[in-house]
Parts: sequence; structure tokens; C-alpha cells
Amino acid sequence: MKLIRTEDAVGYVIPHDLTQIIPGEFKGARFKKGHVVRESDIPVLLSMGKEHIYILEIGEDMAHEDEGAAVLASISMSANMSSKAPGEGRIDIFAEEDGLLKVDAEKLAKVNSIGKLVIASRHGDTVVRKGDKIAGMRVIPLLIERLTLDRAREAGAGKPIFSVMPFVRKNCAIITTGSEVASGMVADAFTPVVTSKLAEFPSTIIGTRVIGDDHAAQTQAIHDYAAEGAQLIILTGGMSVDPDDRTPLAIRNSGARIVTYGAPVLPGAMMLVAYYSGGIPVLGLPGCVMYSKRTIFDILLPKFFADDPVTNEDIAKLGHGGLCLNCPACVFPNCGFASH
Repeated sequence: MKLIRTEDAVGYVIPHDLTQIIPGEFKGARFKKGHVVRESDIPVLLSMGKEHIYILEIGEDMAHEDEGAAVLASISMSANMSSKAPGEGRIDIFAEEDGLLKVDAEKLAKVNSIGKLVIASRHGDTVVRKGDKIAGMRVIPLLIERLTLDRAREAGAGKPIFSVMPFVRKNCAIITTGSEVASGMVADAFTPVVTSKLAEFPSTIIGTRVIGDDHAAQTQAIHDYAAEGAQLIILTGGMSVDPDDRTPLAIRNSGARIVTYGAPVLPGAMMLVAYYSGGIPVLGLPGCVMYSKRTIFDILLPKFFADDPVTNEDIAKLGHGGLCLNCPACVFPNCGFASH
């Protein structure tokens, strides 16, 4: 730092807050640490009694914190995101459309391991809505070496750290199984639950059908709905290992490729995920979806609406955080359930 005449301070950086006091009106930091002095600031500084001020000189090998924050934003943001102008070395980025947040966790860790700069974000594979904050990033010191920023650019090279896969409207079909429902002995409590969860996404329900335990009829229903333009087919019930629970057989006989039958998530261990010809997701929902507030269905559903293919590896990773604690006040997805 060095002390210079205030009139000569234009373009220099203020290294600490400068307090202004206007009796009865204002007392606080009129100029914050890191502010770059502008010509219009000179009269204000002089009115505050600052005929001389301490300033920081920025050498060619150093960058201001706001410039550093802009570098972090440049390696973080994708096209469907926005940010505000940097302030005090920090930039926040926001979603510009509804979708599924994807995070390159390995690249994020590399950048954060450099030191003197940080990026903090939401968990990946979670829903974001337009306007939601995705991440915040800042430079720790007031001035940062340009070599450090070069390392950040190198660590973040290629695709941005964050992206949002937009939700796509889907034609959905619901096939409710079970002879007790088909006969009318038991009311269909499953379809209303599934319908309400689909309503959280851009969905159009093109048909619902109640079928008994005849697996051949269930298979035919899958074929029929696929031919009618369904882009997501959901079968409810009949997913246990009981002999008369035939839904997995019906899905298999449709020719759909089974990704998994079973998942390390509670509730939701008996979930079945498959893809029918043309990449149409076909889901077999276990009974827990009907009575548990949040299940594996809630975790995976955003991926289908974002056209993010579900793999066996994706399912296996859900075990870490896959235990729902059934909290009295559910705050899903802002909780540890399947967060990773």
C-alpha cells in the first residue's frame, strides 16, 4: 500500500472500507474494500475529508478480485445461465430455465484445490427452476496472481462446470395393475399419486388404464401406449417377488431393455427402470410410491423429463444418500435424500 493524493487515485484499488458519516442520515462503508476509484468518486472522497488515501497498485502479474471472479464464472456457466456483475470478488450464477442441474464434480474439485479461489454449488442431478441460484464463486484475496487464474482456466477447460438440461414436455401413460383394483374391490389410490407427481413437470397424460394381474395384457398395454405416442410409460404395483406380482415379467416381455430391477434406495428398493424401443422409459413403480411422501420415483423422475439417460451406474450411486429419514417436515429435495 502507499499513500497518495486523492485526486491522483483514479484507477487504483482501495484496500479497506472507507466510512462516511452524515449526521442523522447515514453511517457506513461508502467505499468498500476492493473498490476501484473512479473520477466521479473524487468529490465524494474529498467531502469525507479524505485528501489522501491508501491505495493498492496492481502489478501486471496481479488481477483485481472482481476480474478473478469473472474468470471463475467463465469456466462455470453454460448458455442457459445468467449472472450479475461481480462485487467484492464474488459472482453468483442463476438458472435461466427449468431443468436438471448437472455438475462436473471432478472439475469443480480441481478448481477448488488450487487455493485462493472457491466455487460452491448445489448438488448435481437436482431440479432447478428459472431464477434459482446454482452456484456462488469468489476470490479470497483482494488481489490474485494471474498465474493462479491461468491454473483455474486450465482446470476448468472444456465444457462448463455447470449445465442445466432443460425439461422437455412428455406424453405420459399410466398402467395400474392388480386384480383387486381391476375388480373394484380396492380403489385405485396409485394413479392420483403418480398424476400429482407428473404435474410437477411439463407432462401430458394421454391415457390411464387399470389392468389385473394378466401379464400378457400388461405387455399389450405397453405396446399400445407406445404406438399412441407415449414418451413415458409407468406401471404401478405388482413389483414384489410374490408369484402373482407379474409386472416385471410384463415389462421384460415387451422387449424393453431392463436397466435395473432393484435399487439401493429406501423407500424404493423394488423399482424397475427399462427403455422400450426408441428410448421410451418404462417404469415399474413399487407400492411405496403410493404411501411414502418421497421415494426413488421422485429422485429419478427429473432425469426422464430432461432426457438424461438412466444407467445402472447411476442407480448404484444412489445408495450413498439413498436412505430417506422420513422427517416430520419434509423439505425434499433440499435434504440429504439421494443428494450427491
